[in-house]
Amino acid sequence: MLMAFNFRPLTAAGMSNRFLLTFLFAFLAPLIGRPLAAADEPKKKPNVVFLFADDQRADTIAALGNQHIKTPNLDRLVRSGFVFRNAYCLGANVPAVCTPSRNMLLSGRAFFRWQGPQAQPEMANFPTSMKATGYETYHHGKRGNTSPAIQALFDHNKYVVDNEDRTNGEPCQTIVDEAIGFLKSRQRGKPVFMYLAFINPHDPRVAAPKYLNFYERDKIPLPKNYRPLHPFNNGEQFVRDELLADFPRTEDAVRKHLHDYYAVISAMDHHIGRLLAALKELGMYDNTIFIYSADHGLAIGSHGLFGKQNLYEAGMKPPLIFAGPGIPKGETRALVYLLDIFPTVCDFVGTEVPSGLDGKSLKPIIEDKSSGVRDTLFLAYREVQRAVRDSRWKLIRYPQVNVTQLFDLQSDPDEMSNLADKPEHAQRIRPLMAEMERWQKSLGDTTPLVVDRPQDLAWDPAQRPEMPPGKAKGKKQKS
Repeated sequence: MLMAFNFRPLTAAGMSNRFLLTFLFAFLAPLIGRPLAAADEPKKKPNVVFLFADDQRADTIAALGNQHIKTPNLDRLVRSGFVFRNAYCLGANVPAVCTPSRNMLLSGRAFFRWQGPQAQPEMANFPTSMKATGYETYHHGKRGNTSPAIQALFDHNKYVVDNEDRTNGEPCQTIVDEAIGFLKSRQRGKPVFMYLAFINPHDPRVAAPKYLNFYERDKIPLPKNYRPLHPFNNGEQFVRDELLADFPRTEDAVRKHLHDYYAVISAMDHHIGRLLAALKELGMYDNTIFIYSADHGLAIGSHGLFGKQNLYEAGMKPPLIFAGPGIPKGETRALVYLLDIFPTVCDFVGTEVPSGLDGKSLKPIIEDKSSGVRDTLFLAYREVQRAVRDSRWKLIRYPQVNVTQLFDLQSDPDEMSNLADKPEHAQRIRPLMAEMERWQKSLGDTTPLVVDRPQDLAWDPAQRPEMPPGKAKGKKQKS
């Protein structure tokens, strides 16, 4: 700043002005040319690294309670961050659950809102919001079953060759290698938002022997809710995922799949550790918010099922972890959706949360200013399954066969005891059904919950069709 002074012969008034001038110079001199102190600098926005797995159920991280899996790098994120124990994919309108899940994630809106099979990129979305607040945006992930129109809005948009990444023995190595290369070569003028949409542990699951050797297959426990067969027709008995193992599901077959599944997750964990180490080397780690989740869960023997085309906890619940600056250590059982991640990140980085989203910011929960953002959750799979849950009870409705299940998740978290036919619980079912109908109305879901001509409740495993062409189980591994 330039200042002009009119010098006059010294008088009493002049002496006063000279004193004032001397005072001003003494005051301003230390500030002229001085770099801004740390307290004066604008606070740097945190980088955001969003790690998103494919088909990873919520109970497959050691620090979240699975003592049989080896995930040391994810464990460190869990132990330093904030965990959502009740995070859900809302569901799907197609058998490939990953497609609507990733569209909902990037748009913050339930799939009932879309016109067509994909979320519209003209509406609010994750990359556009992050770019608007000054982020350089980077996506690298699977090509199939995604949201290509929204992903095209990232500054850097890359795809991995799905089958190659799943069968080369080092799952997610390619994505991590290229992410590290990008971080090392980029100009650091802007904060970065990275969405690394891994394609594992989706089948075909191939892990190098060093990862398989982490486990003794015979010692891998079966899911507590393991069944050889699902007890009734759930409307999706012969979808592709259910054909990955024969009927009935034997204990050996389930352990074989779990062995491969765990080994792939351990391999992913190894490469995620490489990415975390690179961020530390670059001096970015301490100013980076990390998010780890997956598009949905997977049955792998739970309830006699193998896929994610169900509304049980195993099918719809992935892990969800936030860690980094401003994120305290802790956990919550608040009811949340994956589509809440988009507005939550907006809230944390200081950009406006777009209007019209079904997702809600989870920042008040993380900061212990609120116990939750909704009292109930609604789940939907095609026209064949609907569910609603509150903090304790979960009701699943199968409209095509007019079957209802009621589970007390407080005492029965693995959904092993159906209470719907118990007379003492009749009064509990009615308000849950009413809440399900309220959710349907609010989302525009017109699927009837009761049909006049239900399908046969029984189903015949012998009617198993062959795996569709081009959907082979993948490269065989040695036992």
